[in-house]
Amino acid sequence: MAYWYNIQTKQVETDENRSRNDDVMGPYDTEAEASNAIASAHEKTEQWDAEDRAWEGENSED
Repeated sequence: MAYWYNIQTKQVETDENRSRNDDVMGPYDTEAEASNAIASAHEKTEQWDAEDRAWEGENSED
């Protein structure tokens, strides 16, 4: 079973009661992963931003 995080209601949903795609993040393998979706997304964004800054620093013409 897949789990989804609804960004509007801030609730975990399953395939059986999932809202429309614009409102959900996922799928996730576990209910715990789905309930942590916002924190995980934030961590990944921070990591990607740091990687972008490092890449841009390596490729600057200074």
